[in-house]
Formats: sequence, structure tokens, C-alpha cells
Amino acid sequence: MLYAASAWAEICMFQDAQGNVTYTNVAAAAPKGAKKIRCFQVESPPPVSSDAPQRTESRRTEPPGRDFPTVDRETQRERDAERLRILEQELAAEQRRLAQARQELQEQESVRTGEERNYQRFLDRVQPYQEAVETHERNVQALQREINNLR
Repeated sequence: MLYAASAWAEICMFQDAQGNVTYTNVAAAAPKGAKKIRCFQVESPPPVSSDAPQRTESRRTEPPGRDFPTVDRETQRERDAERLRILEQELAAEQRRLAQARQELQEQESVRTGEERNYQRFLDRVQPYQEAVETHERNVQALQREINNLR
């Protein structure tokens, strides 16, 4: 009973002669000469004890409860087959992009301009093409891992 009574606090709004508004839950803290405009009840949060376990966000590891939606096996197989089909399409497209990036890199490596007497200038010019090839190679590997996880 005492706990429930202490969970509520009365907050009052005071206004002084200059129009400044002050909110307080202690009547003695009101500015001198200020008049009370209104008071209202607010619920304060329950006190936290040091021995109470702290709530942390975590992934659910136990099996889902009765209210958790489930899917029958045939529907799940259809979804998995659709996901596999999409991943294989993405893999084929990424392999085409990789082949194109390798071709562009090879073309850039075969060309030497007169201003590239310094080898570093050549490397600087070819670097974006090398990075594109590396990016596409990583994408292909990631898609292949994803497909292998489905099988």
C-alpha cells in the first residue's frame, strides 16, 4: 500500500510576475511571488534495486511459443526454392559483372600512356579497376556461401 502511494507524485506549475513558468513537485521550491497555475499527477518509475537483475536484449534461443506463427513444410520448401532461384540469378549476374570487370582491367593494364613513365601513375590509374574486380570476387564468394548454406 505504501509503495503504491509513493509511486505517484504531484507536479505543480507556477508562474511568476515576469511570466516565467516553473514546474516542481516541492511546494517550497516555488519561486517567491509565483502563483500556482495547476497541478497534475504523474506516475514515477519504480525504484531499481541493485540486486534486481537487469533486463538485457537478447536473441530468442528457446523454441517459439504457442502464439508464434508456424509454416507447414511444403510452404517452407517453396520459399527455400524461391530463395535459391533468386540467389542463383544474382550469382549469374555477379559472375557476368566479374567477367566484365576483369576484361576492363586487362584492357587498362595493356595500355600505357606517355605520361605514365612513373610506374606509380600507372598503378593509380589501374587501381579502381582492380578494386572493382576484388569487389565482384567477394560478392561471388558470398553468394556461393549463401547458396551452399541452403543446400
